[in-house]
This record gives sequence, structure tokens and C-alpha cells, in this order.
Amino acid sequence: MKQIKKITCIGAGYVGGPTMSVIAQKNPHIQVTVVDINQERIAAWNDADLSKLPIYEKGLDAVVAEARGRNLFFDTDVDKAIEEADMIFISVNTPTKTYGKGKGQAADLKFIELCARQIAEVAKDDKIVVEKSTLPVRTAEALKSILDNTSSGVNFHVLSNPEFLAEGTAITDLHNPDRVLIGGENAEAIEALVNIYASWVPNDRILTTNLWSSELSKLVANAFLAQRVSSINAVSELCEATGANVDEVAKAVGMDSRIGPKFLKASVGFGGSCFQKDILNLVYIARSYNLHAVADYWEQVIVMNDHQKTRFAEKIIQTMYNTVNGKQVAFLGWAFKKDTNDTRESAAIYVADHLLDEEAEVVVYDPKVSATQVYKDLDYLGTRTPGANRRLVKVVDDPYEALNGAHAIAVLTEWEAFKTYDWARIKEGMKKPAFVFDGRKLLDRKQLEELGFKYYAIGE
Repeated sequence: MKQIKKITCIGAGYVGGPTMSVIAQKNPHIQVTVVDINQERIAAWNDADLSKLPIYEKGLDAVVAEARGRNLFFDTDVDKAIEEADMIFISVNTPTKTYGKGKGQAADLKFIELCARQIAEVAKDDKIVVEKSTLPVRTAEALKSILDNTSSGVNFHVLSNPEFLAEGTAITDLHNPDRVLIGGENAEAIEALVNIYASWVPNDRILTTNLWSSELSKLVANAFLAQRVSSINAVSELCEATGANVDEVAKAVGMDSRIGPKFLKASVGFGGSCFQKDILNLVYIARSYNLHAVADYWEQVIVMNDHQKTRFAEKIIQTMYNTVNGKQVAFLGWAFKKDTNDTRESAAIYVADHLLDEEAEVVVYDPKVSATQVYKDLDYLGTRTPGANRRLVKVVDDPYEALNGAHAIAVLTEWEAFKTYDWARIKEGMKKPAFVFDGRKLLDRKQLEELGFKYYAIGE
């Protein structure tokens, strides 16, 4: 069996960076090089100040500190890294297509194909190529076809090794995974990757399957998780209409051992790079095989999630006497969940967009998200001009500055620190009546109502 001495990962983003850092940490005898054409991102990965890493994940700084410079390297020379590697992970972005056939649903595989062509062009000896990006089923087939047809006599073995990381707990998930899934057709290639993970993951948690099962399992895992969120969010609206409390219902339901308590927390809706993208991908694949009932079933999970975000924004407008024009709405949180700086598909973006359509003045505070990112997220929607976004939205570094003079507060991310604020001081500085719309069911209703806030939480 081929001895793996050098690994290259193409893509230094939310998956590639942390995954390779842990692989390097746990395999000090293997040289791991993460490459990316984004020079700014690579410079951040190499910054001596570990607080400036391009990704915020608890514990990532310590892992990078241990391995970087020893056997973990970050570079922009993609060709050199490909040429030297025994095993190459592809961990580039696979966003939802914004053009052509499959627009709005299918995964855009142009970056994957570019990687494959570059590997085929540069490689001079046999390589194991590992899909790490989330991909539609049977992408490995296309990948292998490109590699085999464009290279000069080099053998490639393609493996699927999907990631199951939750942002905010990625390092814990990598150190102690529920399972590592490896799909492939060549037993030696599979064994080579199994051995890398086996340096810290127990063998009974390393599953090997065929390529297609591995690719589909990733999409299905995210679809099931998202489905639970949309299910409890659908129930939250029913609770508001009937006088039930969604937390009490979720607890009663979750105590059934067949169901379990995880992912039964009602909220303003799920976000992140994976759930929506993967379900849309599943929908598109089902439709492409004429499985329309299957596609419609999974699409409803997204429909419900979009409805929840719209409903939350509409509740803010209705409660504030049917107008937010010229009113200051303070957003606590912009990241799609706590303990990360990732804002992709964050509910905050869409709630803000809805309120901005009504000419609200939104002031944003998030402990980990920059003003640049907030404006980038809003500009990407194309709902209004960048100038209008900057006129209506202000991003501040101090939560009390965001909340001072506000007509209402909307909690969009469940950062623990928000619970510890001086809410009596906040109440003093706000316009009256002081509204709090808790999209994450984070704050203490009793405490806030005793202070005189008008408090709304989803599902109550």
C-alpha cells in the first residue's frame, strides 16, 4: 500500500483549514499543505497573531499553534503542492448556481472542475484525490472522467470523504467525530485514508461505503437536521395561535427516545452554508431523476424556513404599530449561529432586508462579524443600492451603542454574552415602549418583563 507522506488540500476555507489543521496535529509524520489562490486568506492563516486567523472556531488557534511550521503549511503555490502530494483533498466552494440550468437549486461545480483540470495538468505520478466539498451524487464520476481524460498516463483514485462539522464546535467534532465516512472503489486508496484518520479516531467510527452512498449520505444528513428545525418552527407558529409554549412541547416530544431532544429548538430559522444548499441540491437531483414527490417533500423544508424569517420580520413591523419607517431597530447578532463568524445564509440578513424595505434604520452588533461582511451580505442580495444599505444600516463595535436610542431590539444570534448585559441600563436608554423580539429564545422573559420591556419570543 502507498505510504502517504505529503497531503495537499486545495481550499483554505471553513472546511479545509480546520480539517487539515487537525489532520496535521494528529499525524506529525505527514506534511500537510493547505493552498488557496486567495493571498489575503493565506496571509491570515500564516499570521503570527492567532486571533487573526480567517476563521473563528473555538480551539482552532491552539491546533494551528501546535502544528503550523512543523508539518502544517499554508501557501498560494497550488501547482507545487499538487506535484509534491501523495493525496489531494478538494475543499473548494460549491455554491448554489445563480445562472443557467438548475439556477437557484443545483450546486455550481465550476470550482471543482477547475481543480480537477489543474491536478490532471500538474500531476506527474499517481495520486489519491479526495472530495471534501459537499457535492451532488455522482460528482466523483465526473471528477474521475476529467482526471483520466486530461492527464498523461497518471493513475487517480477518487474517494469521497464528506465533512460532518457543525460550525462553532468544528474542532471538537474533528477531535471526537460521531463517524468518519469514506467512499471509494479502490481498496488500497480507501485504506490509505482510513489509516490517516485511525491515528486518533476509533476504527468502529470509520465507515467505508461505495462512492455514491458516501456522497448522498452527506446531503441526507443535513436534510434530516434541517427538517427537524423546520418541523419545530412550524409547530412554533401553531403554539402562538393556540396558547401552547413551543419549549414545553419540544421537551415533551424530545423525551421520546425514538425522537430525542436535539435540533428541536424553535428559532427565527436555520442558516449557514450547508443546510439550504444541500437540500436544494437534493431537490434538484430528485427532479433530474423525475422524482417530483420526493423533490416537493424536501423543498417544503426550505419553504418553511423562509416563512419563519419573513414571519419574524412581519411580527416586528406589526407590533411596532405597523410602521418601522425611521425607527431604530438594534440587531444583536449577525452570524448564523453563536461561536462562529460565518454569516452565510444567516437569518439576520433576510430579517434586516425585510425591515430595510420598510425604511427601518438597522444598527448591528455582533462580537465576531465585521462591518465589511454585514454590508457585503446585504449588497449581495441586490435588493437596493450599496449606498442605500450604508444609509440605512450602521454597524458598531459596542453593544450599548447599538441599543442606545433604539425603538426595538431583535436577537438574531444566540451569543451567550447577550444574557449578561445590563438590561436595566439598556431599558433606560431606549425609546418607550421598549420592544425586544427574541428570535433565539435566549433571554429571560420574566427578568425583562419585570424591567418593563415588551417581550416577544418565537412560539410563545
